[in-house]
Amino acid sequence: MDFWIINVCMAFLLCVFLAGIVIPQILLIAFQRKLFDVPNERKIHHDVVPRLGGIAFKPVIFFSVFLLLGIDLMLGHLDVLTEMHQEAQSLFFGFCTIMLLYLVGIADDLIGVKYRAKFVVQVLCGIMMIAGGVCLNDLHGVFGVYQLQTWIGYAFTILATVFIINAINLIDGIDGLASGLCSIACLFYGVIFFYLEQYIYSMLSFATLGVLVPFFYYNVFGKAEQHKKIFMGDTGSLTVGMMICFLSIKLIQCVPDEGSNLPNPIILAFSPLVIPCFDVIRVYMHRVRTGKNPFLPDKNHIHHKLIALGIPQRVVMMMIVAVSLLFTLGNIVLSRYIDINLLLIIDILVWTVTNIWLTSRIKKYNKINKIV
Repeated sequence: MDFWIINVCMAFLLCVFLAGIVIPQILLIAFQRKLFDVPNERKIHHDVVPRLGGIAFKPVIFFSVFLLLGIDLMLGHLDVLTEMHQEAQSLFFGFCTIMLLYLVGIADDLIGVKYRAKFVVQVLCGIMMIAGGVCLNDLHGVFGVYQLQTWIGYAFTILATVFIINAINLIDGIDGLASGLCSIACLFYGVIFFYLEQYIYSMLSFATLGVLVPFFYYNVFGKAEQHKKIFMGDTGSLTVGMMICFLSIKLIQCVPDEGSNLPNPIILAFSPLVIPCFDVIRVYMHRVRTGKNPFLPDKNHIHHKLIALGIPQRVVMMMIVAVSLLFTLGNIVLSRYIDINLLLIIDILVWTVTNIWLTSRIKKYNKINKIV
């Protein structure tokens, strides 16, 4: 146990250290080569800001994890071999999915990639997840469904992969929001995986958290006029989105022992993703209802609604991240006393009522401002 605690802590600290070195170098190169995210009518920022922060994510995460595991083997900790052998297939295919989306993200940030091409790649990633044995084949009582037929589980896995990746990608609209929400998910997943003795997945969770911490600092507190601010870009959002997807579906497969106090695996995996997942559903439905292309961007996300009320961007970010944390903790506590389906209905009702209230507040706010 102590051996794996050291591994997990070192994975986090090493990623914080390395990302803290790499991100300033990316900033330097981006300004030298004029690789900026140029403001437009849809963007909230008004200064040119590099959007290549996500380039640091995958190399730092996998270098740190594999370096630590290699050192463990060198020191004779053969437990690592047992863990790697048990999870080799899942990890190898998982690495391939993250690598693929990492490359697509770089291409999108540098030259642009059509959404149809990204959709095809995301479907391919879902297929590779299935090949790795990471499959959504049990709903654990959601809608009264437990074990799924094989082909239905495959279809659910591909759908969930595309859905979660896009949910993380689309919530990346203001400083610190995507990284803050993903940090909560990674922290939560890391702790649960460790409790379940899935130590390599715990290392991956905390390593991902480790790269998000220095990025969050430069993204939120860095000043554009001093060339210290950076965005994660599609490279970052697609890479982290795929990692979150991989970890969440893997967590659903880890059924707790009967004697453990852990709640339903669906609650554990889904709770940190409530806000990005519910938000992308609402936005897509709104686009379809108004006759717009559901895959083209707009300014109808939850953070846009809050900003439309005149709330400062940083306050909006902190509010949404805090609400995500409350959703996560609240679902875990309530799941001990409430059926999972009733809990899901409560989450949907809370989210729906909140959005209706925000919409009415925006209309009143705009009406008052026009009168003034």
